[in-house]
Amino acid sequence: MTRLPLPPARPVTHPLRAEQTARTSVQDLPGHRRRITIEHRPLAGVTPAMVLWWFRHIGDPMTYAGTSMSAYLAWHPLDHIRWELVRPAPEGGAGEGARFRIVEAFGRRPEYYVDTVDTVEKLDETGIRLVRRLLGAPVLQLEHTWSEGHDGTHYVSVMDIGARSRLLTPLNHHLTKRRFPDDMVRAWILHNIEEVGHLEHLLPNLPDAREVHDSRDPRVPLPHEVP
Repeated sequence: MTRLPLPPARPVTHPLRAEQTARTSVQDLPGHRRRITIEHRPLAGVTPAMVLWWFRHIGDPMTYAGTSMSAYLAWHPLDHIRWELVRPAPEGGAGEGARFRIVEAFGRRPEYYVDTVDTVEKLDETGIRLVRRLLGAPVLQLEHTWSEGHDGTHYVSVMDIGARSRLLTPLNHHLTKRRFPDDMVRAWILHNIEEVGHLEHLLPNLPDAREVHDSRDPRVPLPHEVP
């Protein structure tokens, strides 16, 4: 695919979360595989139903900083470049079975440019799983899981790089050492912490998401209700 230019940065209307706000780990696994785990600080004022709504409407237009743009561009106002629905879900739209094209550059750095097409193998009130397969084997998997807590939605991101098949060990080595090396892993960790944290500011202000929020567990406060 043709490399897309990095668009002008959108305004950052709320401070983006720092890496220190999350618990992170990077595990090197057998066969040159790698697992990256991020346990985010809870999202105040957000319910799992709202996060599910977000991913189902990630390409919809919204008003952000006084400008109409796709929700994906507002989600990370610095790093996101384009989101496309390459193939809709069987029931239509951005659901299980859909294929997403995701284009971004972590830290707005050209060497951390990513353009990938992934299949949504799971999307429900507990999380989303995006998978890229080769010869039927998952070679890249990103799973976000979320659950309700007394202090907001608890959100965990896990990226698995590399396939379990021994036949694909050389590919795993290429992925973890050249395509997604250590410095790019650190850039992705910060990028993910920033975009997930931004949901805390975006979702409660979207009318359609607020409708979902109105049926929330009363234990989960809105941002202005947080003591």
